[in-house]
Amino acid sequence: MKISKVYVPVVLFAVLVLGILLGTILDFPNKPNSLSSKDKIDRLLQVIGNEYVDSVATDTLVDKAISQLLQQLDPHSVYINASEMTQVSEELSGNFVGIGISFMMLKDTVTVTKTLDGGPALAAGLKAGDKILFEGKNKLFGRKLATDSLFKYLKGEPNSEVRLKVFRKSQNKILNFQFKRQQVHISSIEAEVLLPNRTAYIKISKFAEDTAAEFSAALKKLLRQGATSLIIDLRGNGGGYMEQAVSIADELLQKDLLIVYTKAKDGKKESSIAKSGGLFEKGKLSVLIDEYSASASEIIAGAIQDNDRGTIIGRRSFGKGLVQREIGFEDGSAVRLTIARYYTPTGRSIQGPYSKGTEAYYESFEDRLTNGELFEKDSIKLSKLEKFKTPKGKIVYGGGGIVPDVFVALDSNLDKERLLLLLQSPIPGNFLFEKWDSFKYDRSKIAALPVNERLVTDFITYANENGFELKTDASDRTRIGTYLQAEKIRLLQGDTAYWQFILPQIPMIQAAGISN
Repeated sequence: MKISKVYVPVVLFAVLVLGILLGTILDFPNKPNSLSSKDKIDRLLQVIGNEYVDSVATDTLVDKAISQLLQQLDPHSVYINASEMTQVSEELSGNFVGIGISFMMLKDTVTVTKTLDGGPALAAGLKAGDKILFEGKNKLFGRKLATDSLFKYLKGEPNSEVRLKVFRKSQNKILNFQFKRQQVHISSIEAEVLLPNRTAYIKISKFAEDTAAEFSAALKKLLRQGATSLIIDLRGNGGGYMEQAVSIADELLQKDLLIVYTKAKDGKKESSIAKSGGLFEKGKLSVLIDEYSASASEIIAGAIQDNDRGTIIGRRSFGKGLVQREIGFEDGSAVRLTIARYYTPTGRSIQGPYSKGTEAYYESFEDRLTNGELFEKDSIKLSKLEKFKTPKGKIVYGGGGIVPDVFVALDSNLDKERLLLLLQSPIPGNFLFEKWDSFKYDRSKIAALPVNERLVTDFITYANENGFELKTDASDRTRIGTYLQAEKIRLLQGDTAYWQFILPQIPMIQAAGISN
């Protein structure tokens, strides 16, 4: 979470927050010299509420106070207000209450791109391509609506009724749907496919409540299909529940090997040890990381690297080695307070330094781009990092993320990296979906659509119209064609076929021994 700066006196906010965190409201005798810190806070809030010259929302002051105080501790102790907490809780639970669709805004109309398995929209008969005109009396077309506003209409309480008026272009008619919102599950396993060389590939997007169980189910399925090696993709995974990462590492390590340990303020040490019966204790193992892999992702990467179990491929991870505990408040807000540090099996902390403050902490992460580290492994200042040895004698580093065993650079031409980010975003899929829309969702027409220079040119025009300024050469146009072909495969054959086609084109996958 990026913490906004509040330009108010730090001391005032610090004392305000102390009282809130202690959860104490006291009556105040008029004896200024005997006031405790908690008394000062309550007295000050009363005076502000009663006498301050302008009207002021004390709740807002308190929210800002808590954020400001926590900034003085470390970059990962944070305050989450009640509205943000709802979204965060949904993200980590992997569940939300809604209708179960993916959608895009197509020419100012909410257009269904996918109905989610097990969701109420699928059961009710909604289809990809359906254009939602009304939710009840709420008009959802002909005007610009922010995503948050759309969610307000589509999400709701469990079993609450939703009435949709939908235009189905393939039938050229308006249809009415009436059903109840239900809990919809979003898996944290973004992809699970069998690649060439009998290699299982599993991409984990986050560590939510059910991630370990989802990982085990995916791995079992791929092992049944004949997988003998495994790639775990943790790129872009900023973490989540620590115990989920520990459970996944347990599936990969032999009995009695140390996975991770934590140390609290009192010096108490708690260790997580691998048990017997892991699903993939032997066999070739690769773990992909990048600069956005953090926290729980680094627990897995550190455990694999320190136990000489597999190969870490990619770029140096973020470097978050602090453990938080959530402290909830009655209004639905919460504080996530750092209560311990965690250490990899060799004893290294991968937490980056933060003594210069939160702003400098995040600037040091951004410096990786300017100092060349993302383009050349030699640019990583290894001499400044503490050295450790694995059981087999390999040197590993602490104090600032997991340094990979095999380095895969970003392209030093940032225009090409921006293009790649665009191609891995929803934009190519949305572009082809619009083509399909113009074909009135006739599968035979999208199947016959050639991925040629004309289509590539049309996509570049589409991207530029949507705010991207693409500068392309011949190799870029070839790459665009490859991703458009992949999206065409996804439309016709589904996600698994998409991943099987596109993954062998990706440098980190190639570094793990997979080629097209």
